[in-house]
Amino acid sequence: MSWRVLDFTSFNGRISYERGRIKATYRDGSEKKVSLAEIAVLVIADKTDVSSGLLSMLGQNGIPVVVTDWRGVPVSVASGWSTHTRVGARQIAQSKMTLPRRKAAWANLVRAKVRGQANTIRALGHAQEAKDLEALTSTVRSGDPSNVEAQAARLYWSAYFSEGESRDQEGSDLLNAALNYGYTILRGHCIRAVTEAGLWPALGVFHHSRSNGFNLVDDLLEPFRPAIDYYVAQLPGNSAMEDPETRRKLVSASSSQFHADGRTVSTMLGSLAQQFGLYAEGDIQQFRVPTWCGPFKAEE
Repeated sequence: MSWRVLDFTSFNGRISYERGRIKATYRDGSEKKVSLAEIAVLVIADKTDVSSGLLSMLGQNGIPVVVTDWRGVPVSVASGWSTHTRVGARQIAQSKMTLPRRKAAWANLVRAKVRGQANTIRALGHAQEAKDLEALTSTVRSGDPSNVEAQAARLYWSAYFSEGESRDQEGSDLLNAALNYGYTILRGHCIRAVTEAGLWPALGVFHHSRSNGFNLVDDLLEPFRPAIDYYVAQLPGNSAMEDPETRRKLVSASSSQFHADGRTVSTMLGSLAQQFGLYAEGDIQQFRVPTWCGPFKAEE
């Protein structure tokens, strides 16, 4: 099973393909090799040279390549064609999904996300804010017309951050930078899950940006963000994004346990994408979204 995330954002050298493995060649001539079968996501930045042969093999094996800028914020993604046996039928069905079914799916995603935020905040010691977030979940209606997601975000982030700090996608402080990096890894896993499920990544249920080729990815990963948030909050205050150990911890967050039966964040992403495919084709009528229930346990 593919599970490893290879982070080459601080790597200065060339990566290529050799007999079923990724070969990393440093500027001093030293080399390291990792089996391609172990890799789930590859992350690179501007100092990494990539051979066309490796890109071809990554595409054939469905391994997404996330390219980031110097801050670790993704600027592009390369992924292979889906090999799902019903990719054509599934994407046609996805494009013909009725508005009520799309709205129902988004409402379930929002409820699960806000419940997960409540559980993360509770685990971080904010019991009252957790209760307030849980109360908001009962107000989510089809399509979330009252934008409960945004209401919850304001409450959630004000509790998550210390006084004088706030969520800023452009922020370079530790928490914001770590959240951005953790979400980048999460998005890579979700891109792979959506592609493997034979779905059309650009066709979302809520996100619909004309410039975003991964709207559905950004829909489906929402309930998983609170798990990443929890692990980011566990970083020691003296951590630095330049430290390989910090990045290792953030990478491992996407492989942490999400479900009570032991399934991980990345595994559950795969299950959710497959379920959405069945929902799009009409094979199931209810789109059930799992909820992160705090460290080491979750429930559906």
